[in-house]
Amino acid sequence: MKQWKILGAFSSLFLIAYYLPLGDAKVTNAILEAFKMVQWYARNHTLACVVPALFIAGGIITFLSKETVLRHLGPKAGKVEAYGVASVSGSVLAVCSCSVLPMFAGIYRVGAGLGPAAAFLYAGPAINILALFLTARVLGFEIGVARAVGAMVFGILIGLIMALVFRKDEQVRAKAAMLEPDAPAPRRSLFQTVIYFAAMMAFLIFSDWYNPGNAVIVTNDGTTMQVVVLQETRDEVVAQIDRSVGGLKVGDKITLDKSSIASITDAGGWVMTIYHVKWWLAGLMGVAVLLMVWRWFDRAEVAEWMRNTWDFAKLLVPLLFGGVFVVGFLGALLPDEQVAALVGDNSLTSNLIASVVGCLFYFATLTEIPILQSLMEHGMAKGPALALLLAGPALSLPSLLVIRKVIGDGKTFVFTGLVIVMATFVGMIYGAFA
Repeated sequence: MKQWKILGAFSSLFLIAYYLPLGDAKVTNAILEAFKMVQWYARNHTLACVVPALFIAGGIITFLSKETVLRHLGPKAGKVEAYGVASVSGSVLAVCSCSVLPMFAGIYRVGAGLGPAAAFLYAGPAINILALFLTARVLGFEIGVARAVGAMVFGILIGLIMALVFRKDEQVRAKAAMLEPDAPAPRRSLFQTVIYFAAMMAFLIFSDWYNPGNAVIVTNDGTTMQVVVLQETRDEVVAQIDRSVGGLKVGDKITLDKSSIASITDAGGWVMTIYHVKWWLAGLMGVAVLLMVWRWFDRAEVAEWMRNTWDFAKLLVPLLFGGVFVVGFLGALLPDEQVAALVGDNSLTSNLIASVVGCLFYFATLTEIPILQSLMEHGMAKGPALALLLAGPALSLPSLLVIRKVIGDGKTFVFTGLVIVMATFVGMIYGAFA
């Protein structure tokens, strides 16, 4: 079966290379946009987000006691405790899906039940306090509250349903875990282990601290624009107009060469204050981790930690970058106006399309809000808007590729289906009353 999959992958690459219409300007532009998306991902998310998460995942496998995970997140843990711990720990991180993925893989492989692991996977990017407040401020109080309630309920429901559907598989996993020999006594106290992981989590939170993107751009010709910065590469800035100016209206996207920009001034507020010193805070946490490793860990343990981290990197990084490239390519072929035209009412079809788009396209933390604002300016109805908000942050094509590698095709299909179906029907209900 594995060899057939490899043959299928080779055949797909061959057919794409053979038939790709490179003479079409839209296709060549989409390829360029895909590489820009990959560069933006590398510049803004890989070092600050993915790499710290990989080290945390390696630490979970190496240093976190399997008995501890089974006690709090395993199949025999109380449902209130297991799902409460999973949801709270995921939401406290408040990071994007690409940061949650390595940690999800870590806790699942060390023995967490499928249900709590799935709740953690959804809750991390979906129950994001800052994103919920920003949604209410930019898109309206009603949709902000609906997103908050929907995200909190979704995480637990999806986890419970996943555990129910795959209960036989979970029973087999639980029996296999019980048959494994007892782990040696931990070399560190519980307090030391907690402080170590807390410092690494804090490093991730600060290094991946949000920039809402609100800024004032002044061009070389003296034009002043209030914008939301969506993407920044080495040479360009892609922004969305936040206040009409000249012939540009709210929601319009513009691409500016950095050479044409006289200045970019960030919006103020406590979020941006932390953002401007985030590397100092992250560095402080990094030094704390290094000191703890120096004092509390031996060389053999550190070597095993590095091996486990490298194993996760080999598994996850190619899938993430490949998925981001595909999303960038498809996004360039589907402009906002075209997507908005498909979701202009609160019908089942519109909400389903919004949910599927949300599950496939990659939204970095907070970028879903200005993107959705643009879609609503172009005619997107409120029901599909909520459906996309509930499906988008938790899933994307890159994350689906990784989830499939960790839990398999069947579980990934059911998890994705649950997100799409629940987001679709909640969007319809909200759209009917909004």
